Order: sequence, then structure tokens, then C-alpha cells
Amino acid sequence: MDRNNDIYVTRPLLPPLSEFYPYLEDIWKNRQLTNNGPFHRQLEQALADYLGCKHISLFANGTLALLCAIRALRISGEVITTPYSFVATSHSLSWNGLKPVFVDIDPITGNLDPNKIEQAITPQTTAILPVHCYGIPADVEKIDALAKKHGLKVIYDAAHAFGVTRDGNSILNFGDLSIISFHATKVFNTIEGGAIICPDLETKRHIDRLKNFGFSSETTVDAIGINAKMNELQAAFGLLQLKHIDHALLQRKACYQRYRQAFVHFAGVKIIQPDAHVSWNYAYFPLFIGADLNCSRDELYAALKNQGIMARRYFFPLISDFPVYSGLASANPDNLPVSRQLADQVLCLPIYAGLSAEDQQRVINVVLKVAAKLRSDSVKERETV
Repeated sequence: MDRNNDIYVTRPLLPPLSEFYPYLEDIWKNRQLTNNGPFHRQLEQALADYLGCKHISLFANGTLALLCAIRALRISGEVITTPYSFVATSHSLSWNGLKPVFVDIDPITGNLDPNKIEQAITPQTTAILPVHCYGIPADVEKIDALAKKHGLKVIYDAAHAFGVTRDGNSILNFGDLSIISFHATKVFNTIEGGAIICPDLETKRHIDRLKNFGFSSETTVDAIGINAKMNELQAAFGLLQLKHIDHALLQRKACYQRYRQAFVHFAGVKIIQPDAHVSWNYAYFPLFIGADLNCSRDELYAALKNQGIMARRYFFPLISDFPVYSGLASANPDNLPVSRQLADQVLCLPIYAGLSAEDQQRVINVVLKVAAKLRSDSVKERETV
């Protein structure tokens, strides 16, 4: 297999290297590599303006952002969350000494089902941690209403939701806090990176202290903090990325539309998409392989991989299946039937800025060919019997 011709589920947006040189020269001249440098400050303001958020605190990565968001809100006890996510969602709770309580998801969006949250609330519950899965907004109105009714905090894991709006409003402004990831595989990236979206300046200042060891002045530490700061190289890379992000989103949209046209009427598969009120970022293209296709998800995954097409079973396994969580009462598979079904069916096809129409057609052709062959083999087998 020629690795140079492989097609991956997602690849980072990389502007011309020559555009990065002036940023490197400025960093070299300034001699400030980290600790709230000029590019760090510029990127915080630029992202707040672009995303329509009041205040943003940048982090070295999204997991550190989530760890600090939980600590900033002084959450304790139990936190209701989804098993259908990347494992960092639950790990951030466990690292803060909290108990994740898994609740099943909605079959249409893949997000935490708000109709099942209330029955999971106990006297030990202090917060809800939903995920905007694939960048599709969770039901923020119902979740926030439940939280208000029961006196709970809400942190949205918005790792996938860069630039997503609903009715013109940023989805990042809901809940007490939202965190976002700028990992290299995301729509917008700073190589590694992340951020917390803060509702007010006081909250931002508190979070800024937490990510810098708890220092409030040169000689004063008034919180148990951590080193989670974004450095100047990451921030500069983010500023460069931001110049190209609108074009990248248009390219992703074109990829999504080509996939949708190819598969929307294809029996045996399901496509998740946001409702008409949402301006989406086309972060992923999850395809759900049903029984009618006569082709299992894993057979299709293996066939694509054999052709150098690196799709991803995203999210499989469920977080609740990992040994560190499977012993929890809420991890019982009987309580999570929808999560189990989607995890067993999902296959995210490659989608990223720079994916050519020719390469994308190659992906489509493999899916159609494998499905047709397996359906034909199944018919022959029945006829032989």
C-alpha cells in the first residue's frame, strides 16, 4: 500500500509554509514564547470576534480546557454525561474525582437524550456534561431548563462545534461554560489546543489563573492551578489558520454535499444531519450501516482500509465499554440501547478541506462496490440454499 496515496478521515488545514515565516520571525524578535504573549492575546480576541463569544481563554489542548472548566465551577459528586464520545469527556470527570453517570443518546442527533436525563439525577448530581456530537448541537434549551430546575451546572463539550450557530447565535454561548478543541484533526486547529468560552470577564480571569498554576500576581497563588497555557507558536498557527477558515468550511460543505448526493437514497445506510436552523461546520460525515445493507460496518471499514482509505469508527467502543468505566451501574448496556446501536453501525468517511472530488469519488466507489458485492453474494448464497 502506498501510504502517500492514503485518504484519512480528516486532515489538518495547512496554509502555504511561506505564510508562517513572518509569525516565526516576530516570535524570534519578541523572544516571548509563552505566558500570554502578543499572538496569544491576538488569537483570543480574533476568535471571540469570529465565533461571536464574549470571552475566550486559550489552552494547550481541549482536554486541559475541560479539566479546568470542571474545576472552575467547583463541581463535585456525580455528573450526567454521554457514553457516545471520545474518552477524554469522561476522563476529565474522573481526573477531577467525579463519577460519570451515563445516559443514552438521541438516535437522530447522537447527542445526550434530554428526556432521559431527569431519571438519572440523584442527590449527588451536581452537573451535566453533554457533547455537541459531530458538531451537531445538543438540545440546549431542554438541557439548560432541566439544569435550572434541579440547580445543576452545565458544561458543554463543544470539541467539534467550531463556528456552529443556530438561528444565527453561537452554540458555544449556552450553559455555564463550553469547551472547544483545536486539535490537528478539527475544523480549526492550532496543532494542539483548545479553549473555554466564558460568559463574563470575572470568569475568564479566574480560568486564566487556573491554567497558570493559580497565580494571581507575581508572588501570589490563590488557587490550585495547573500549567495549561497555549504557547506563541500554537497561537501564531491559529491566527494563520483563521485567515483561511471560511474557505476551508466551504470546501468541507462541498465534500458533505457530494457524499449526501451519493448516499441519501442508498438503502441500508443512515445519514445524520442538523436541522434547518443550524449553520453547521461539516466536521464529520458519519455513515450508519444498517442490517438492510447486507454488509457489516466492520466489513466496510476493512475494505476501505485495504484500499488506503482510513475511515474511522467514531465512536466505537462506547466509553462505558472500557474497563475503567464498565463497572459503573450506569454503564449497563441495557440502559444504553441507542448508544450501542450507533456505536456498532457508525463509520466516519474522510472529509476535510483539500479532499479532491476525484479522491472522494474513490471513497464513494469503494462503499458502493463493497455493498453491491456483498448483497450479490448474499443473494447467491440464498439461491444455493
